[in-house]
Amino acid sequence: MSKEQNNRLRVIVSGGGTGGHIFPAISIANAIKEINPDAEFLFVGAEGRMEMKVVPEAGYTIVGLPISGFYRKQLWKNFSVLAKLVVSQLKARKVIKNFRPNVVVGVGGYASGPTLKVASGMNIPTLIQEQNSFAGVTNKLLAKSAHKICVAYEGMEKFFPAEKIMLTGNPVRQNLLSNPIERAEAIKTFGFDSSKKTILFIGGSLGAGSINKAILDKIELIRSNPDIQVIWQTGRYYYDDIMAQVAHDKPNNLYITTFIRDMNAAYAAADLVVSRAGAGSISELCLLQKAVVLVPSPNVAEDHQTKNAMVLVNKDAAVYVKDADAPKTLLATAIATVKDDKKLIDLQANIAKLALPNSAEIIAKEVIKLANR
Repeated sequence: MSKEQNNRLRVIVSGGGTGGHIFPAISIANAIKEINPDAEFLFVGAEGRMEMKVVPEAGYTIVGLPISGFYRKQLWKNFSVLAKLVVSQLKARKVIKNFRPNVVVGVGGYASGPTLKVASGMNIPTLIQEQNSFAGVTNKLLAKSAHKICVAYEGMEKFFPAEKIMLTGNPVRQNLLSNPIERAEAIKTFGFDSSKKTILFIGGSLGAGSINKAILDKIELIRSNPDIQVIWQTGRYYYDDIMAQVAHDKPNNLYITTFIRDMNAAYAAADLVVSRAGAGSISELCLLQKAVVLVPSPNVAEDHQTKNAMVLVNKDAAVYVKDADAPKTLLATAIATVKDDKKLIDLQANIAKLALPNSAEIIAKEVIKLANR
């Protein structure tokens, strides 16, 4: 390694599994690159998870560890998980020795555990970025040796050492903020009328069963309210079945798609968003000041989406519908909310107060500080 290469900032970013971990990781790397264009990056993810595809598409190199999550109910299956953990730690050590990072950033997800544990053992500074209001098990364990812990919610002292915590918010996809689009123009991309109120239903790339069922079971409500318009992102898993059921009798004020590539346009078009309560989605909605109905997924560790949602609900910054109640009440609640102008204004004003802008840049500066220690 030449002297010039040796003096370059080298950063490992580890974690993934879901977009909620991956997009903040990429945003942090992009922000570091803005400050230090010569910085070198290596991502460490979990083999077979979505980061192995998404990170290279963003222009970064990634290596995978053969790690998987623990089985909470079928404990006997954890023997193989423990074996994978040992192999992952050995591989992480080799990766770190070869890359020689100045600092290691963990964003949560399976791979961040062994990577940050090994880095700390080698006296390399580490930074944790915790997206949720309820800290994950991995990050709680890593906090003991981490130098800095960047969080998105107040009150995280119950999980982490107070002196290490920094309230930064969650980094979001930069293109959502850097490429604004006018509402009227955005609505045209969906073939809709800009004079009518529009509701956007999103359930992630795979889709959300309860949200989809809520629309499918009560689809006549959409037809009987022609003064509103609905954009429905079904997710890949559900799309074909849904289209088979509604294709011959779809209301004219309903737009159905499997996946939304231009979230800029979708958010701009929406007067009201109906969404899961993942930390990344909530951060985006706060920054974009969107009125929202949150339907937390019950299928996540520690029920953290409900905890995320209640932070907003308790400040009158979101409407809450329990997942189990969604098929019966969600669509009616969304329609009533979008038609209530005062409610929309209040929701927008209150959610705007919770926004923490420039999160990626703030975290990037902390990463660089640690690297220069």
